[in-house]
Amino acid sequence: MKVKTIKTNAKNQDFINLIHQLDAYLKITDGNEHAFYNQFNSTEALKCVVLLYADGVPVGCGAIKEYDAFSIEIKRMFVCSERRGLGLAQNIIKKLETSARELGYKKCILETGKRQVEAINFYLKNAYKVIPNYGQYIGK
Repeated sequence: MKVKTIKTNAKNQDFINLIHQLDAYLKITDGNEHAFYNQFNSTEALKCVVLLYADGVPVGCGAIKEYDAFSIEIKRMFVCSERRGLGLAQNIIKKLETSARELGYKKCILETGKRQVEAINFYLKNAYKVIPNYGQYIGK
């Protein structure tokens, strides 16, 4: 399998198509909380978008947006269900972390739903730590 990542912006049609798949998936996993979480998923403030292609087909994405002067928030991480478990998400997150450093940020944070056990395990495996909910997620 030939894998390629590219940096782009939120107007990229491949990104938009992947986000539609992500939103459909989250609508199921978030259950009754989907409307609350979905309101924070606008793509307008995204500083950088990473797309991952496998054999020329877009199969994954992720993005970053500024949280504060020192931190970015990782957003819209997704790999198509048929390509999960192959280590592809690691390519995306590493490219996002590199982009954050290049933009001068010192820290990456993110929020993922409690029901997304695979995502939680992925982030823990990639040296992320569980922190208290922040910003709009406090109390959730």
